[in-house]
Amino acid sequence: MRTHIFLAIVCLAGILHAQRQSKVYSYFVGQLRGDTTAIIPQKVFSAKNLEKQRQMVWSAWCEANASCSSPTLLAEPDSLLQAKPHAWNLPADLEPHAIMPYYFGAKGEKPEAGYPLFLYLHGSGPKAHEWSTGLKLAGMFKDSPSIYFIPQIPNEEGWYRWWHRSKQYAWEQLLRQALMRPYVNPVRIYIFGISEGGYGSQRLASFYADYLAAAGPMAGGEPLMNAPAENVGNIGFSLRTGNEDRGFYRNKLTGYVRDALDSLERLVPGEYPHNVELIPDRGHHIDYSPTTPWLLQFERNPWPAHFIWEDYEMDGRHRDGFYNLWVHERPDAGLRTRYEVRIQDNEVNITVDNVRYTCIETDSIYGIQLKFSRSYTPAQYGHITLFLNEHLVDLKRPVTVHINGQTIHKPKLRLSTSNLAHSALVYGDPRRLFPAAVELRW
Repeated sequence: MRTHIFLAIVCLAGILHAQRQSKVYSYFVGQLRGDTTAIIPQKVFSAKNLEKQRQMVWSAWCEANASCSSPTLLAEPDSLLQAKPHAWNLPADLEPHAIMPYYFGAKGEKPEAGYPLFLYLHGSGPKAHEWSTGLKLAGMFKDSPSIYFIPQIPNEEGWYRWWHRSKQYAWEQLLRQALMRPYVNPVRIYIFGISEGGYGSQRLASFYADYLAAAGPMAGGEPLMNAPAENVGNIGFSLRTGNEDRGFYRNKLTGYVRDALDSLERLVPGEYPHNVELIPDRGHHIDYSPTTPWLLQFERNPWPAHFIWEDYEMDGRHRDGFYNLWVHERPDAGLRTRYEVRIQDNEVNITVDNVRYTCIETDSIYGIQLKFSRSYTPAQYGHITLFLNEHLVDLKRPVTVHINGQTIHKPKLRLSTSNLAHSALVYGDPRRLFPAAVELRW
């Protein structure tokens, strides 16, 4: 009799678990298909059940994505040395006639934790030649075992930029799908590129740092307004440029990046590991081989206890979140926002400032703005969600949040399936399924 009761309880638990997964799955499918009325599932659970709930939500996320057709479905990887071309059609409303060919291939035996993934961005010569050169270089670099995504720019001339909204769409598709692949290590994703790819990878490193272990632009050098250095805290950052590479002031701008990161490293030691090098007696062509081995020493920390995020627009578009922040309403639509988050001993300190840039150095030939000063004023209002997990706080203890002088006490954190599902939807990251959240308005 007791055995029958026990089996009945087990069966009932299995049915309830399947029903919860079905509800989460339905929510994800609705959201992925643009149904904003899809209801987020509500289920409160205890800390001892966290991992089980997390696995259930991630499984539902992966299944929902598999059931929704996508024009940018990531091909299965080839051998890199025998990689076949594939292609994505990017949305026409973001870029007309935008077909992005790509190679996706691996070299070496797959590590138990999955391959490190490199996104390589080519330079601005004739795109077919640059693309084939990228494939050859990837095969030569001493970073095996690894897997490479090597895209070709869809269109040339004015569209020859890796940071346009159409390409942002591609990178977010790549990140979302790669993070669901068991053969990709989710904490070892890297981006690097050469020349135009150097500019692109520097911008993308600052924009998407919370997904990256490290970044390595080469033969580039962006003005810091285009790629705030603060954002690359907690990742490895390499920038190598020839000391004689004066085209578009690449050498000067690389020096400004080095100065900014040196200053940040002094301010918060250990948080800004970087290798910014002006290579003596070299112009635009340098030795590209040292970058990827240097990048490989870094793994991503998905939950830093301290980070700075300057929320800036790239091709007219902002990120909606960064690490464990999610922005419902930006404080000032006309300005950038600087968030600084510190978490220690269940106390969270968040400073939110509006940012104003003033140009203090302009090139006299092209009118390129080279150097800036910034001023900060406290944001007077805003609306964000702060996600939390067991790596950031003790989930069983009260949490206190200070935000721009206001103090909010949370006597008990509520762990729920809705928080896990919401964070899965907004980040698509198996390492950022957060069970707790605090919504903040000021």
